[in-house]
Amino acid sequence: MTEHVVIGVDSGGTSTRCAVVTRGGQVLAHGRAGGGNQYSSADPAGAFESVLRAALADAGDITVDAAVFGVSGASVGDATAVRTVTDAWKALGLPGTPYVTDDIAIAFAAGSAAEAGTVLVAGTGAVAAYVRDGAVARRCDGYGWLLGDEGSAVWIALAGLRAALASIDGRGRPTVLAERLAAALESTPGDTQSLVRAAYARPPAELGELAPDVAAAATDGDTVAREIVADAAERLLTNLATVAPDPLGADPVVFAGALLSAGPVADAVREGLRTRHGTTPRVAVDGALGAAGLALRRSGAPESVHARLLEPLGKASDPRAGGGLR
Repeated sequence: MTEHVVIGVDSGGTSTRCAVVTRGGQVLAHGRAGGGNQYSSADPAGAFESVLRAALADAGDITVDAAVFGVSGASVGDATAVRTVTDAWKALGLPGTPYVTDDIAIAFAAGSAAEAGTVLVAGTGAVAAYVRDGAVARRCDGYGWLLGDEGSAVWIALAGLRAALASIDGRGRPTVLAERLAAALESTPGDTQSLVRAAYARPPAELGELAPDVAAAATDGDTVAREIVADAAERLLTNLATVAPDPLGADPVVFAGALLSAGPVADAVREGLRTRHGTTPRVAVDGALGAAGLALRRSGAPESVHARLLEPLGKASDPRAGGGLR
């Protein structure tokens, strides 16, 4: 018997994920491939075709009713992204035309089935946005490591490296970051030039891998690291408040990204939301499920079916259900 389904795709700089979901909200298959960012990934078109093939191979006898692609580096109707997605879609002989939006809107839909709300994404980079009807209506930051991404993992790592260098050369206060970041980068302890060479040898995105070392130092009580973590949390809270309607929390607030899943930054941002705005965030699940949820809505399915996809977190993280954050 042929199953009517929707397809959701969430594409980032390093990986692309796909979910095939029935009209009733049951996940039939998943797929995973390389990055699909329109500006930084090697082969976005190849990633889209690969991820679709992988998911469809396990989905069985299906008819696709709708599809939504959340594409990193794109926006609603972005001509390059639409062309790349459409070429991959047609190469597989799939019917109709997928809806293309950005991965920020998908992140919100992966945490809430509401039509509108606010999302804070903090991982390698950082951005806050107000999302309405599957598209970003307003955003703050997300400008990349050189010009922004304040409070992100890369931002924290750079702040930690600057503090470490200042500690070694005498400009700054003593901090265990000098030793910990030197060890993480396999540079010579106490040698500024060795630390500088090791840092510059890595692509900026990879420097974000040092953020857990800064967070761990903060948890262990290092004053300098604690100040960096507090500053990061404050910047993320400012960005969130900038894009949110007044009052913040009137619509759902969604957290997405590794930096907000656990640790001192996540704890500080949650506490700031609670004490300043009296709200508790939801946590995004797999972005492919968020994209599938939007596809369900676009195909005429009720909000409740989209919400069913998010139930692994669902009631436990929904402030309207009286629960706490996982």
